[in-house]
Amino acid sequence: MQALITTNNPFRLVATKLLSYFSPRAFVGWQSPMQLRDIADPTLPAPDWLVAETRLCGLCGSDYKQVFMNGTIDNPMTSMISWPQVLGHEVVGVVTRTGDKVSTRRVGERVLLNPWLSCVTRGLPPCEFCQQGKLAQCLNFGAGHLERGIHHGNSASATGGFAEQVPGHESQWFPIPDAISDEEAVLGDPFSVSLHAILKAPPREHGTVLVYGCGTLGLLAIAILRAIHPTVRILAVARFDHQANLAQQLGAHVVLPHHPTKQLVHRIAEETGAALNEPWAGLPMLNGGVDVVYDTVSSAKTMEVGLRVTRSFGSMVIIGVEPAKTFEWTPLYFKEISIIGSNGFGIEEFEGQRKHAMEWYFDFIQQRGLDVTPIITHHYAMRDYRDAFMSCYDQGKSGAVKVLFNSFT
Repeated sequence: MQALITTNNPFRLVATKLLSYFSPRAFVGWQSPMQLRDIADPTLPAPDWLVAETRLCGLCGSDYKQVFMNGTIDNPMTSMISWPQVLGHEVVGVVTRTGDKVSTRRVGERVLLNPWLSCVTRGLPPCEFCQQGKLAQCLNFGAGHLERGIHHGNSASATGGFAEQVPGHESQWFPIPDAISDEEAVLGDPFSVSLHAILKAPPREHGTVLVYGCGTLGLLAIAILRAIHPTVRILAVARFDHQANLAQQLGAHVVLPHHPTKQLVHRIAEETGAALNEPWAGLPMLNGGVDVVYDTVSSAKTMEVGLRVTRSFGSMVIIGVEPAKTFEWTPLYFKEISIIGSNGFGIEEFEGQRKHAMEWYFDFIQQRGLDVTPIITHHYAMRDYRDAFMSCYDQGKSGAVKVLFNSFT
């Protein structure tokens, strides 16, 4: 089958980094660590695994951050991956082959992948977190009969959706209801990430929140907030005009520009009626502000602004991943703000019920009429992967939000 293979070849890594200073297209050039190649069809690591033919696969921010080398070598997550990799974990497929012990899925079924390679997928009894349904916090991402990796795409044993076929444990594949389209279903993974974040720090009724960043996760967070917290006022920060338009379409009450940060703090003060405390230098701090910040960027700059504009005893939920830098964080202790990390998703409790986040997504579509497909902006054949990734690189020019592969031959 054809697949986009990523390796950790030192020559390719160094050459790509050097050439990228002359042109960002080097990240997907002839010398880059990611290349389109023919590889063997997937093998089943255990008889309770199956193979699905890929119909759609989304390009996640984590995928193109890796391709664009936006990270640091001392990031501890580098200890939880194996090579070679086939990236892509936002997968809609059709079951084509099942192992002898698969009992819950059948050939021909349309399915959505839950990519977490937690205990059950590795042939292990559930650890304490898997028993609680907290699959993204599994204690055994480096154990069992799979190579090290937290989810499909970063384990050598579990190839991802940038390929014609994807293997997975039967428990990872959720059947897609007939009334839900492939395009709706493929957003189940990022929807689940945003739902998990909001459930970790729900806003108070009639309160005000800030969604920082209007990429895929931020736009989905806005839609979820409008669906389950209709009395809450939603402020959003968007970098590009097309993101701002989508944020308004999905329910943001006010969309603020990303730069400059001092003016942003002043605007949030106006929108919340908070008083400004001006320091001798740098950004002001609000006396008052928003109840919760859902930070889908999570850079040093966005976190510093978030601390300045969150009210005392409010919360910041950190959903994104960016290289670490220092910033002035006195407001954290002074206003006793809670900073909450939010990683992935699993079994989520909502309205007194516990279901997997992807099942909640299907419910939101069928019972609440949720439609977040406007965030899908681009479709590409996998052979055109260079153009697909470059549309993600320059989103201001391309107008990209969620980019999909829809052809794999």
